[in-house]
Amino acid sequence: MSRWVWLLSQVARRIWFRASLFSLLAIATALVAILIRNYIPGDLPTKIGADAVDNILEIIASSMLTVTTFSLSTMVSAYSAATTNVTPRATKLVMEDTTTQNVLATFVGSFLFSLVGIIALSTGAYGESGRLVLFVVTIAVIVLIVVTLLRWIDHLSRLGRLTETTERVEKVTIAAMRSRRQRPYLGCHPLMNAPSDVPPIARPVFFSTIGYVQHLDARALSKIAKSANGRIFVAAIPGELIGPTEPVAWVDGLQEQDQEEKIRSCFAVGDTRSFDQDPRFGASVLAEIASRALSPAVNDPGTAIDVISRTIRVLAVWAEPVDPEVEKEVLYPNVYVPPLEVGDLFDDLFTPIARDGAGIVEVGLRLQKAFQTLAKFDDGGCRRHAKRHSIEALRRSQTALSFDGDMERVKTCADAVGSG
Repeated sequence: MSRWVWLLSQVARRIWFRASLFSLLAIATALVAILIRNYIPGDLPTKIGADAVDNILEIIASSMLTVTTFSLSTMVSAYSAATTNVTPRATKLVMEDTTTQNVLATFVGSFLFSLVGIIALSTGAYGESGRLVLFVVTIAVIVLIVVTLLRWIDHLSRLGRLTETTERVEKVTIAAMRSRRQRPYLGCHPLMNAPSDVPPIARPVFFSTIGYVQHLDARALSKIAKSANGRIFVAAIPGELIGPTEPVAWVDGLQEQDQEEKIRSCFAVGDTRSFDQDPRFGASVLAEIASRALSPAVNDPGTAIDVISRTIRVLAVWAEPVDPEVEKEVLYPNVYVPPLEVGDLFDDLFTPIARDGAGIVEVGLRLQKAFQTLAKFDDGGCRRHAKRHSIEALRRSQTALSFDGDMERVKTCADAVGSG
């Protein structure tokens, strides 16, 4: 996606954005009765009894303010629980939870709807026919509130919990992996041996700030290169830390100095990493969850074993069949992008777990069984890296396990990986 679409998606994930949309819709809904009151038969409001709308709106206004305050405090507690029990890096996913945002937006919107309705009623803006329209809309709002409350009660039992947050991390990591698997070079030419494949005459482009690349707009880079009949060689893909001493790209054939600023604008750089185009970040967060569970203060090997099972599903995406035409299709021929190395994903996922769980036989066995499964994926180097990590995990266990029986069981599983 382009930089502006990506920025818009980041804004749309903020809780204030959805709450603002619902609030504007609520205000417009409360005022629409004034516009259509002339189309209501004169004796209909008396038959239905729309005078009751005053009391209903007052009840909604007072109750929704209380419920919204309670929901906000619950949401903050869930963020704190995710930070303490899971990892601070996963808190962003909890904050972007669409159910929570819809619930809060509904409560705030209902409060504003009732408030605007009460103000308009006190000024006499509705009239008898307008009161009927407001009464019908209020009944619909009550139904919406009841349904939202029921969903909220069910969702509260899972919000911020360890398993549910870990599942969120797994899902966004798999989504980023699948997107990168289908377009391993983001639709550009491969830059396999950077920087040796970069022409010596290419000019480096630097950033003056230090941060992580969060998004790369390959389409915009291609337009810049194509307009000057040149080439751009990307050095920093999403997830990499950049600074004033390391180039983010090299340009060949682009002579105008102002084009460097346009190239820099194609890189979104921030203080933290993003899950969208960076599968390695999701892998690192999964490993961090397992490492925290294996710490002496937590001592929860079950969570580490659960994460190991999730890593298999994440890496299995790299072995999924893809359309060869789509995989090799070059959408932006003037841009060259380095690949995402599957070995780096293995290092991000398994090195911390094998290190922190070396002295726990259950974790060691689960790791070796995971490597047995991954060694059967003969695609993208999974087999080679699974065997490499199996040997490394076995060596770590040899230095940490004191009971010979435990060590023998781990070694038997590791031998099965090597013979697979």
